[in-house]
Amino acid sequence: MTGNGWFQIFLFFCLVLALTRPLGNFLYRVYERKPTFLDPILRPIERLIYRICGIDDTKETDWKGYGLSMLLFSGVSLFFLYLIERTQQWLPWNPQRLPNLAPDLAWNTAVSFTTNTNWQSYVPESTMSYFTQMAGLAYHNFTSAAVGMALAIAVIRGVARKESKTIGNFWVDTTRGLLWILLPLCVVGALVLVSQGVVQNLRPYTQANLVESQIIEKQAAEGTKSQDTVTTQVIAQGPVASQEAIKMLGTNGGGFFNANSAHPFENPTPFSNLLEMLMIFAIPSALTYTLGRMTGSAKHGWAVWSAMAALFLACVIVAYATESRGNPMLKGVNTTASETQSGGNMEGKEVRFGIANSALFTTVTTDASCGAVNNAHDSLTPIAGMVPLINIMLGEIVFGGVGSGLYGMIVFVIIAVFIAGLMVGRTPEYLGKKIEAFDVKMAVLSILVSSLTILIFAAVSIVTKAGLAGISNPGPHGLSQILYAYTSGAGNNGSAFAGINANTLWYNSTLAIAMLLGRFLAVIPILAIAGNLAAKKHVPESLGTFPVTGPLFTVLLVSVIVIVGALTFFPSLSLGPILEHLLMNAGKAF
Repeated sequence: MTGNGWFQIFLFFCLVLALTRPLGNFLYRVYERKPTFLDPILRPIERLIYRICGIDDTKETDWKGYGLSMLLFSGVSLFFLYLIERTQQWLPWNPQRLPNLAPDLAWNTAVSFTTNTNWQSYVPESTMSYFTQMAGLAYHNFTSAAVGMALAIAVIRGVARKESKTIGNFWVDTTRGLLWILLPLCVVGALVLVSQGVVQNLRPYTQANLVESQIIEKQAAEGTKSQDTVTTQVIAQGPVASQEAIKMLGTNGGGFFNANSAHPFENPTPFSNLLEMLMIFAIPSALTYTLGRMTGSAKHGWAVWSAMAALFLACVIVAYATESRGNPMLKGVNTTASETQSGGNMEGKEVRFGIANSALFTTVTTDASCGAVNNAHDSLTPIAGMVPLINIMLGEIVFGGVGSGLYGMIVFVIIAVFIAGLMVGRTPEYLGKKIEAFDVKMAVLSILVSSLTILIFAAVSIVTKAGLAGISNPGPHGLSQILYAYTSGAGNNGSAFAGINANTLWYNSTLAIAMLLGRFLAVIPILAIAGNLAAKKHVPESLGTFPVTGPLFTVLLVSVIVIVGALTFFPSLSLGPILEHLLMNAGKAF
């Protein structure tokens, strides 16, 4: 660990805090349909979209109608992406003449991008054409993020409204999220990334001559060996910057290149690295302020933000400290950071970013449901590798995905308020709404959907040939690879312990199911909570009301999140990264 490393982490934290209020206030004005400086340009476009699509922007729906609209929109979008992937060889903008995707891979990818997961069981630059990347994947990067924000706003309305049967109009919320927030920010973000060296073109891949030829040994199926001399290299490129911006801002994470944000064409400089991390946290952090504005309790919004910030700092400290120590099995090797070496565990890391920025990026991308990576998570030391696992297992509510982080956090808020009500002997109340049995049942159901999906699929995979065939390491690390895959899928994150071979019929199929359950089945109970809260009367605060605006509430909320996560996943973590850590210290590696 170094002072410079801690300074960079502290600087990032301060920048996130500085962005929270202004961006959160802008989100509030957009979704409450109050005047903004973009209205003269975007209002005519918005009205045209409603006219073409036959949308009545004055009509709102209850939670069932809102959820049905979301499911129909996502289902149709999923089908068209699958169709593009299955026909890409006949579509335009395919200068590499890449073939159509196999049915199971196309299905997995279509589900992945529709659910904002962006899990990639393939090498993007050798699998997806420019058309598929732009018209298929980038489209879903925008829409899945807009849907997540719309769902969060609908849940906030449920908390804020009194005796209301409706929670908003899904089509209006999604359209405004696209036009006012995602598109303008991505245009600016893409231009800044281009200025840093991120490529943006539609040219065919470049074939370059190597400075020094390479000899590669090949072995045929019958066992005979041969040598080939390689004198050229294919350099992949394409419309990267435009997709990099929404990949980060929409907490999508699917890279244009297989190396993702460790690739110099996606993330060339320390400034681009900082910018990309800020884009991941910008909207999720800002939504906490939007929560405070829309509910009329700014202090509650900051209390929720403080809980997220405390969990974030705890995780990044553990990741940075653990990676800085390095691997104790490297006897006689000096792993101390100095002016001449990075120090710590540099396996799987970009030397441009080093330990501090790798640990920070790892924490940020799994706190949010982003999944972009600037280092190999599979190469992290066991405890540092457990940090992203825990971040996703907790529901990615630190600060979480765009929208999904906030509505996931509200589930834990309801559980915390319920527990507080039991402790003070009063009916639980949340911002003037009584929390009843239905609300708690739906909150628990939402948590159980993700937890059971992860544990059941992982358990089946470790006892079947199809599941075990994918792991590249035996022992506890192999278990961690499988556990991470389904945790990432159900949590709609998309990152991985990439040593696992997931491009198989088993993993493509089961991970797709996990993604669908983690996105849609988990959010339906949350919408039900929103509808139920919106219909309730406002109850004035009394001496028995537990306040949800101060440090005591923040501590309770953090405690509930940690306890629920520990009770649910500690046994599986004990058999995976914790056991691997103990064995590593005993001199055994996997």
